[in-house]
Amino acid sequence: MASSGEEVSGGSPDRANTGTDPSCPEPATAGIAQLDSAEDFEVLEEDEDDLSELPPLEDVGRARAPPREDTRSSERGTGEAAEDPQEWLDVLGSGLLKKKTLVPGQGVESRPRKGQEVTIRLRATLEDGSVVEENPGLIFTLGDCDVLQALDLCVQLLEMGETALIVSDAKYCYGAQGRSPDIPPNATLTLEVELLEARDAPDLELLSGKEKIGLANRKRERGNFFYQQADYVLAINSYDIALKVIGSSSKVDFSPDEEAELLDVKVKCLNNLAASQLKLDHYEAALKSCNLVLEHQPGNIKALFRKGKVLAQQGEYREAIPILKAALKLEPSNKTIHAELSKLVKKHADQKTVETEMYRKMLGNPSAGSAPVKCKDKLPWSIPWKWLFGATAIALGGVALSVVIAARN
Repeated sequence: MASSGEEVSGGSPDRANTGTDPSCPEPATAGIAQLDSAEDFEVLEEDEDDLSELPPLEDVGRARAPPREDTRSSERGTGEAAEDPQEWLDVLGSGLLKKKTLVPGQGVESRPRKGQEVTIRLRATLEDGSVVEENPGLIFTLGDCDVLQALDLCVQLLEMGETALIVSDAKYCYGAQGRSPDIPPNATLTLEVELLEARDAPDLELLSGKEKIGLANRKRERGNFFYQQADYVLAINSYDIALKVIGSSSKVDFSPDEEAELLDVKVKCLNNLAASQLKLDHYEAALKSCNLVLEHQPGNIKALFRKGKVLAQQGEYREAIPILKAALKLEPSNKTIHAELSKLVKKHADQKTVETEMYRKMLGNPSAGSAPVKCKDKLPWSIPWKWLFGATAIALGGVALSVVIAARN
């Protein structure tokens, strides 16, 4: 369910200036918009004409790369670097991520720090030599998971001016899903990276409205990428960063339109955050995210639906049912809400039956299935002998008490 009348974002300004950006790979097919085919509401809050209208990543050539040593010698004019390679560094100690220096940099002290904004030159190839990425000036915040994990982990080990070769398992690139159409599932990538610049990140308080909106959207889009890769922890991290950008104080005045757009991005991030938290069974956190959306937009159907699901997962059927009814009233034709509501009504009825039977047992009442047995040989006016005996005992006790009182007087 797309936001009304939204245009698909053209991506970050960095990509617009420098070409393809692996930090926010566009999903390639229209079908990717429905992230979980069993649930319409798993569609994330994109510029939600959403993932379906983004182009398949992009007109990157599939031509074969020339032999690696020729490429490096022609680009750098330093055949010696290829002939005298440095030792490979096993970055994580698992053999899945390795780095080798091709051209030395300016020393260890020139390495970038987490939180800084870095600019790199990137060239990525598959094992067969196919070039799948070329970017002469990719800009990202180090440590924010804005790019492939292989880059985030290795660029902080580069010295200024250093050129390095990184060989990464799919786990730290595009994973089991790959990136259609050019990167197959479980593909190992070779990344040639040169560190061009590192500078402190911009002061959030001094960003203009458009800059803050653009930055928040890039973080949100990165969260959507991680969600599609089923990496919900990193998705939550990206959405949290986007929300911090939106919620940061500002020394710049924003126009009413910019304020409205920031609120719209905030709602999208919170809805997507709730979806990720639900995937990890973090119900209290998901409930909080849904409630924050509903504070701004009480009629937000996705937030209502997810809140109903959270409460249902917690066994709070009585609270969940009216919330889903409210969502269904806003969109009566939605089959997902219908199905979820029907399921909850049945569970609630079953729960009430179990509770009723439990109360009967606690109170010692016979179960509904066992009818009391009637004594056919008793007449309606007959008095049970136990009652007669008890009444006689009480009468005798009264006479005795009267005798005692009279004796005392």
